[in-house]
Amino acid sequence: ACAMDWQVLTRELSLYLESQVRVGLFGSGVGLSLVLGFGVAYACYYLSSIAKKPQLVASNDRFCRFLEEYCPVVTETYYPTIWCWEGRVQTLLRPFITSRPQVQYRNELIKTADGGQISLDWFDNGDSLYYPDASTRPTVLLLPGLTGTSKESYILHMIHQSETLGYRCVVFNNRGIAGEDLLTPRTYCAANTEDLEAVIHHVHSLHPAAPFMAAGVSMGGMLLLNYLGKTGRDTPLMAAAIFSAGWNVFESVESLEKPLNWLLFNYYLTTCLQSSISRHRQMLEKLFDMDLVMKARTVREFDKQFTSVMFGYRTIDDYYEDASPCRKLKSVGIPVLCLNSVDDVFSPGHAIPVETAKQNANVALVLTSCGGHIGFLEGIWPRKCTYMDRVFKQFVQAMFEHGNKIFSM
Repeated sequence: ACAMDWQVLTRELSLYLESQVRVGLFGSGVGLSLVLGFGVAYACYYLSSIAKKPQLVASNDRFCRFLEEYCPVVTETYYPTIWCWEGRVQTLLRPFITSRPQVQYRNELIKTADGGQISLDWFDNGDSLYYPDASTRPTVLLLPGLTGTSKESYILHMIHQSETLGYRCVVFNNRGIAGEDLLTPRTYCAANTEDLEAVIHHVHSLHPAAPFMAAGVSMGGMLLLNYLGKTGRDTPLMAAAIFSAGWNVFESVESLEKPLNWLLFNYYLTTCLQSSISRHRQMLEKLFDMDLVMKARTVREFDKQFTSVMFGYRTIDDYYEDASPCRKLKSVGIPVLCLNSVDDVFSPGHAIPVETAKQNANVALVLTSCGGHIGFLEGIWPRKCTYMDRVFKQFVQAMFEHGNKIFSM
């Protein structure tokens, strides 16, 4: 529906305008002509400057050919929603515009080595027609963003896409944010992969014969990349998909501290972080000056007073360096597809490690010119499937059903 050619787009725009604007505007047809002229000019600008094919960055020709054949969406023109293609607008509108598919979860709490607990939300897909045997049903581990949970619309859409393919999903909720109690004075961060390692081991031990891959969004993608950079090939995951990851945390926080971005995103995100820990204040006060933490007005201030201290970093710069996935990309040992928009204020285009990605045959970057942060809206009224959802669906299906062909093409 989004892949309209020039003639279709201009014709539909003209018909729509004719139905909305009276010929008698300004007493003649001049007004309609001006509106139609503006519409055609805007359509020309949109088709020439906004709607573009994504840039596919991969050093491995076999990986490229595999994606072109089994995940063709990464080579097709991306047509952002014509009335909200700008990155900030896409970022702000997606949570309000996109639908929220109904998903029934089965919750599981697992214990950690330090005495804490992690909440997992399972979508078992027990009615799967394609994979009726639960022991071999493909499993997708989903990692939400910084303060996200299994209730986020982008997670629900990924589960909906997986359901149609017959796959099972499990959502990894970071400690303390999905309604469970915090049993120890510890939460989570993008650099520490211990909880993720425990979850991957747990899920794999339950279904050792099932094909297993993971998908991470925003900070979830950063955490997944840091885990993959640490483990290399020594992981039960066969592949991973990464969406809107912040590649260089220094560049991300600098971008978010620009006046407009602070007003639109940074302050709100900081309050979300504070809200996520305020419920556990009694537990956290054992180690932190919570009054000082709650005075933070930027993500950087919050990380300086709370996150970096919790995980034992000497300075916030030490934490940000360790949390930046760009520094570990060379060590990734399984096929990974990473989708970013170059107009994402959370992950600026100039900070995307294109040259580093070219040095690892397991990595492919898909870079769109528009899409914002977890936006990627498309279609006239983008309530359902987004470009990101389509990339997710095609890539997980390609890997689960044809992944063995990557090395033989």
